[in-house]
Order: sequence, then C-alpha cells, then structure tokens
Amino acid sequence: MTGNRRPTIKTVAARAGVGRTTVSRVVNGSDLVSADARARVLAAIKELNYVPNSVARGLVTNRTDAVALVIPESESRLGSEPFFAALIRGVSGALAETRTQLQLMLVRDRAERDQLTDTVAARRVDGVLLVSVHARDQLPAMLEEMGLPTVLAGRRDAGERLSYVDSDNAGGAAAAVRHLLGRGRGRIATITGPLDMDVGRSRLEGWRAAHEEAGAPAAAELVEAGDFTEEGGGRAMRLLLERRPDLDAVFAASDLMAVGALAELRRQGRRVPDDVAVIGFEDSILARHTDPPLTTVRQPVEELGRTMARILTDITRHGAPRQQMTLPTELVVRDST
Repeated sequence: MTGNRRPTIKTVAARAGVGRTTVSRVVNGSDLVSADARARVLAAIKELNYVPNSVARGLVTNRTDAVALVIPESESRLGSEPFFAALIRGVSGALAETRTQLQLMLVRDRAERDQLTDTVAARRVDGVLLVSVHARDQLPAMLEEMGLPTVLAGRRDAGERLSYVDSDNAGGAAAAVRHLLGRGRGRIATITGPLDMDVGRSRLEGWRAAHEEAGAPAAAELVEAGDFTEEGGGRAMRLLLERRPDLDAVFAASDLMAVGALAELRRQGRRVPDDVAVIGFEDSILARHTDPPLTTVRQPVEELGRTMARILTDITRHGAPRQQMTLPTELVVRDST
C-alpha cells in the first residue's frame, strides 16, 4: 500500500484474489463464502487496515440515513416512461418525511453493477429499493446474499422471498377485458409487457382469465409481446393486424404501448373506438391526452413508491419483518372504448 489513499473494497479484493462480491459477503457476515476465501479476505483487510464505511460513519446509530433507488434501465427509458417519474415522486416524498437521503442509481452495465456492489459492501446506504426486475436479473439475489434490506417494485414470481409492493396486475387486466366483452367486443387482442417480468405475465394471465370466465376464446394469434415502449406498442399492433385484421379490441399492458397502438391504428385507417376499442394500463398523464382519451386501468404508482419507502424504513429503523403488499387497481373508462 503506497501513499495515504484509503483502501477500498476493490483494493481488498485484488489483494485477496477474490471478487468484490466475496469481500462484501465477508464484511457483512454472509455464510456463502468458503473458509479459504474468508481467511484470505480477512488477512487482506488486516494487512490493508481496511475499515468499511458503515463502521467509520455509523458507530453510534449504525445508520447512514440514505437509501438507494436502483433502476436497471437506460436513461432514455427512465425519461420516456411516466411510471418511473411517478414512482420517484412517491419514494422521495415518503423519505423526505423521515429526513432520509435518496440516491438514484441506474445499473446498465458491469461498471455500474460494480459501483452498486461497492456501495452496498461499504454500507453507504441502509437499504435498496429495486425497480424493473427481470427474471434473469442477478441484482435481487446479490442484495439478498449481502444481507442488505431490499424492497422490490413488483416481484420476480409468485414465490418471491424479498419484500415487495405490487399492483393487482392480473385483476386489473381481467377488469379491462370484462369491460370490452361487456361492450360487445369478441376478438380482443393483447399487447403484453416483457414476459420475463412478472408484471408482463400477470397482465397476460388476467386477459386469459377473463376470457375463460366468459367462455370466450382466447386465441394465441391475438397475443403479441411488447416491451412497455411506444415503439413496441406500435410494432405489436401492426403484427396483430396482419394476423387478425378482424380484431375489434386491444388491451395494451401499458399506456405507453397503447399510445403506439393508437398511432398504428390511425395509420391504417382504423377508427377508435368504432372499429377497434383500446385500453391501456397505468392511467398516466398520457391517458388523458390521447385522441380519443384512453380507457385504462389505474394503478397507484405514487402510492406504490410511498409504500415501498415506508416498508424499507420500517425494516431499517425498527427491524420489521419482510412485508409483501398488493395494491388495488381501478378501471377508468374514457372515450377509447
């Protein structure tokens, strides 16, 4: 060690010949480390005189009074989707009540994932709020292994182990389809969210369940996968019309995809709702400004953010156990159906 530079977790990992995640596990008392690796890490810590940030800053309270909001998405997506803005408003509002600092972290590549690992290992935050969880995402498992309190927006699957706050995705989708069936629509397509996300699968399950409940066919050719973007909604609408030009309604699993679907229907000369009725999901500000105004399923995104923040605060400050909550949704009928 040369000079007066304070050693970091990266320095310790290099000296011990292990990864930064292994150092973090040792520092945080995880059992998921071999005896040999633990011994090498502890020797490196002693040799380098490494002091985890939480020890240096939190000897009295053992808290940093800061939490990270981690979003594994691109800046363009963060800026284009109203969901993220509403969620951040909810989170920041709830944290302001407890004088807790919010750190927004975008994790888009390996370097940013390493930065998050360093932040967690050094205990520069008391907990993490994790948004936009995909099936193959290793972040939830990594945070769980490190023992850092974590609350998810949504869940990975029905067997989720971590705390989470979700919306009633299946129930909201089913309500949308029932509404369309009640308006006499019989060939109802759906543009799903990403099917490697529970939110995408759950809204598709709701579409199917409402069809089964009504004894109506839920044909596979009426399903097209989307990606929660406007462009993805337009592309999926085009493919659906090529396969089933006779469709008379579409349930899009987000308002932004519904906006893309509306544009494609207009481009092809289809009238909404006369020829094709359209429903979205979220009730973002977009839904009130489409032409025609969009019928949609309202999910309380700001409340979801506030609830996530309050659950994390309960865990970090009061030692509360894991909490899992599902917030109700509501159908908002406008002119597109």
